[in-house]
Amino acid sequence: MDYPITRHPEFRYKTEFQSHEPEFDYLKSLEIEEKINKIRWCQTANGALFLLSTNDKTIKFWKVQEKKVKKISEMNVDPSKAVGNGSVASSSNSSAPKPYLANGGCTDRLHNSSGNDFSIPAGGFPSLRLPVVTSAETSLVARCRRVYAHAHDYHINSISNNSDGETFISADDLRINLWNLEISNQSFNIVDVKPGNMEDLTEVITSAEFHPNQCNMLAYSSSKGSIRLIDLRQSALCDSHAKLFEEQEAPGSRSFFTEIIASISDIKFAKDGRYLLSRDYMTLKLWDINMDSGPVSTFQVHEYLRPKLCDLYENDSIFDKFECCLSGDGSRVATGSYSNLFRVFGCSPGSTEATTLEASKNPMRRFVPHSSLSPCTP
Repeated sequence: MDYPITRHPEFRYKTEFQSHEPEFDYLKSLEIEEKINKIRWCQTANGALFLLSTNDKTIKFWKVQEKKVKKISEMNVDPSKAVGNGSVASSSNSSAPKPYLANGGCTDRLHNSSGNDFSIPAGGFPSLRLPVVTSAETSLVARCRRVYAHAHDYHINSISNNSDGETFISADDLRINLWNLEISNQSFNIVDVKPGNMEDLTEVITSAEFHPNQCNMLAYSSSKGSIRLIDLRQSALCDSHAKLFEEQEAPGSRSFFTEIIASISDIKFAKDGRYLLSRDYMTLKLWDINMDSGPVSTFQVHEYLRPKLCDLYENDSIFDKFECCLSGDGSRVATGSYSNLFRVFGCSPGSTEATTLEASKNPMRRFVPHSSLSPCTP
């Protein structure tokens, strides 16, 4: 919105930094990869950028800010009298009487400092010359403000910051925790789907997202294709949901792959919080949070792969996860696919827009027919 509609936004390199390092959990004898699972922007302040990043176990809160690097171009040392490693030659004589200070201290260490590179001549400097400081170019510096660790037994799949600017959630397969940005050693468990007996486990949490405007509302999806909307005002532990969104399968359509491809890999709220977008293996679904009877729109993403589900299961491609997003004005939705391709659909009433774009270094957009999509390289 900052530019006319004819101009496309251009992204240029800004900076980079190492967020996570490989770790080893000695209690569980488990290697923790440095691979980043999620990144979320936080509210900016004083021209600095703030973001949350997480790997499988540890969440970090980063501040990225421009810093001016100052350099000293001239020292208060007369170059003509410099000797050795930049020190000034001393004219003091070892046989000369040692000057004493009024309180009884001796300045002998100032005159004869054989262990130091710098010495002050007898009588001091005739004049004080201050260093001349020149400011060089500005550089972006990333600093880790907080580390939120040791709160998840399973791999973290989601983080989402709250609209209140003070809290955020992190989710793994069985639990969702609520954090305060300023408190790194304490979190509150608000959702726990772990059964008493793990053999009774039927579904896991796959994604979680805060409502963009209502700080008390959040949604999370499951491997069974359902989305639950919960209200933090109801209870401290949100065992029950305010609303449940799931699509009933058509009679006779169930197969071995039905539950696998129904698993939701990502959910996103629209900017106004009215609609919720979900992504499963085959489709994108747009939900109205005021209507839990079914999705208002369904967009076919991988329908051409339906005859190949057996092959996809054998090479584990059927378990690949894809993310989704909505445009700022809510008129389009997008999701990733295979072979560096992503799909864009129009979701305005009456829209039939369905575009396939390729993510490449060449910004020219071109149409790619479905037959060229291959599930070999997610």
